[in-house]
Amino acid sequence: MSDLTLLIQRAESMLARLETLLPAVAEPDWNSAIAFRWRRRATGLGVQSWLQPVRQLSPLGLDDLKHIDDQKEQIERNTRQFVRGLPANNVLLTGSRGTGKSSLIKACLNAFSARGLRLIEVDKDDLVDLPDIVELVSGRKERFIVFCDDLSFEEGEAGYKALKVALDGSVSAQSENVLIYATSNRRHLMPETMAENLDAKHQEDGEIHPGERVEEKISLSERFGLWVSFYPFRQDDYLAIVAHWLGSFGCAPADVERARGDALRFALERGSRSGRVAWQFARDWAGRHPRRARLRP
Repeated sequence: MSDLTLLIQRAESMLARLETLLPAVAEPDWNSAIAFRWRRRATGLGVQSWLQPVRQLSPLGLDDLKHIDDQKEQIERNTRQFVRGLPANNVLLTGSRGTGKSSLIKACLNAFSARGLRLIEVDKDDLVDLPDIVELVSGRKERFIVFCDDLSFEEGEAGYKALKVALDGSVSAQSENVLIYATSNRRHLMPETMAENLDAKHQEDGEIHPGERVEEKISLSERFGLWVSFYPFRQDDYLAIVAHWLGSFGCAPADVERARGDALRFALERGSRSGRVAWQFARDWAGRHPRRARLRP
């Protein structure tokens, strides 16, 4: 064994000992916020992780979310069961962009925070820390939603396996005060190719069985107990959402009616009639017409 190899082994051994002396993840001031972000940073002694309180929260309420009544009912019911200590499912919200997936989770936090609901937002790259997050909050009386927004994976990403194990694959049971809510534009959370469909097996009785690569991709989304799908809005739905947000800025019904044509052109330029586009238009229009929106500079 060379001197260099021996030196490397000794250094690795020393670092391993130092890591055991490092303090565990510090608990935040749980009374300082109802939402937190998981932060992760590499240091000279390893990786430092902590929960950062979110001071400024979106004031969205469930009543602000229009034309997603079925989806709202499912998420609200599941969350209510959870905060009451009843059985509830991990949730995967999928579908068209800007249709209210993330907003619905934020609105649920506002609706149920007084009953002990808390939210921890985790980036996809930090999902490898899920076991540490669950351990950190497992003894708390609050109920925690681990929120992963705009989730999708490429082949071989470490977070994929970590999430899969956390959902339903560990030898230990999932903590009863933690649920995972994730949003994605992809139902199976990973890109799908035409070549994968060629791996499907055709049985003599006419049944088609997906290939192994497809089965692997489906296996992650199947671990979410509740799937909620979102769809593009019709024109009338989009205009109704525009009217709601213009009304929230103080616009009179007559001014809301005058803004319809501008709202449709705004959506056409964006190539989307989504709730997000409706909100963006309302902010733009109210800002350009502060007197009609009854806004003070």
